[in-house]
Amino acid sequence: MTGKVAGRVHINLASPFILEMWVIIFLVEFVKGSLLVALLPVYMENILGLSVTVVGFSFALQYLGDNLFRSPFGWVMERIGYRWTMTGSLLLIVLAVGMIIYAKNAAALSVACLILGIGTSPLWPCTMTGITELAGSTESGSSGAAMGAVEMASLAGTGIGPIVVNFMMDHGGQSYRTVFLVLMGCAAAVAAVALLLPSRIAGHAPRVVRSMDGEAGAAGRRPFQPLKSLKRTLLQVRTSLKVSRLLFPALFLQAFAIGLMTPVVTLFARSELHVTPNQFSLLLIAGGGITVLTLIPAGKLVDRIGTTVFLNIGFLLAAASLAFFSQVRWLPLAFVAVALVGISYALILPAWNAFVAKQVPAGERGTVWGLFLTLQGSGMVAGPVLSGRLWDSVSHSAPFLASAGVMVLLAGLHLLIVRRTGLKQSAG
Repeated sequence: MTGKVAGRVHINLASPFILEMWVIIFLVEFVKGSLLVALLPVYMENILGLSVTVVGFSFALQYLGDNLFRSPFGWVMERIGYRWTMTGSLLLIVLAVGMIIYAKNAAALSVACLILGIGTSPLWPCTMTGITELAGSTESGSSGAAMGAVEMASLAGTGIGPIVVNFMMDHGGQSYRTVFLVLMGCAAAVAAVALLLPSRIAGHAPRVVRSMDGEAGAAGRRPFQPLKSLKRTLLQVRTSLKVSRLLFPALFLQAFAIGLMTPVVTLFARSELHVTPNQFSLLLIAGGGITVLTLIPAGKLVDRIGTTVFLNIGFLLAAASLAFFSQVRWLPLAFVAVALVGISYALILPAWNAFVAKQVPAGERGTVWGLFLTLQGSGMVAGPVLSGRLWDSVSHSAPFLASAGVMVLLAGLHLLIVRRTGLKQSAG
């Protein structure tokens, strides 16, 4: 491991691409968090009089759109570049918010949520592909600090958005329509920032951009044929993607563990810890704040030391702290448990993304990242389904204990993947 560290390519966190994607991720998650956490549940139920079932269905469509279109948008990005892929998709977010303003029934709001999901779907494939390309070789690239920076932007946007919106509603006396228009303006600003993105990074040209440059002087430029291009892409992915099969369930389980917790954290805090809204906000700050503050330092250490140590410690610490949290009924201990969970995720997130980045082949990076993120996102969809059943049928602690068990399983899968990869490299 140490022999490779010296040759790693370190990413400049102040590079234009990283800064632009940081702003885009923050604002997209700001808009998305404001809508999904603070506005739409209350607006749909109290203002439009829609049932909770309709609210859940609309949100499911948002997650579905986000996950289903990640791989297709990764494929598109390989062909038309970062700038136009991101700009076109982010304009869909502007359209979705505009539809929400004027929607008066369940069907219109469901379609708006689906469009919102489609609009956000290329965000992470483009980000991960760009960081992987900036890092250079997948063997020696050093992307932990950059991964930590973009995760920090995501968590900050998701957390700050609902706080700002609630402040506008409660203290500023703003109407829903005014707040929706503010979010629409934020979405338009994000699309404008996307116009600053490059079509390609360094020598890594998206396929269509590369062919247009290389064949500019050739007589009779060949037209772009999507079906043939898609077949070539699938063939190239099959031949170039040489990863352990254990990586695929690991991708699913990584998000599944989070999905098990997210629907029941608020319920657990209220029913078992009996916290006030202000105390619950402090709990979120204790966990999320520690994670955000620790992400970049942890990412830089990942670049120096490697991913293995951080993932081993992170998965096991997460398992222990989640199991501890599930048994806590005294608020001071709950703060300790939440802080430990935050630290464990600060260790896991940049290391996990850097670890997955090493598995991505040089060819069709956008498509492969889209595939990986779709698998990962499906865990986030499935987790809440099982979480609700465990909460209702087993116990209030069961979802957290199940998540802890998944973390232990992930630690084992990670060790097996590292061992198999090491054996293949030594044999080769």
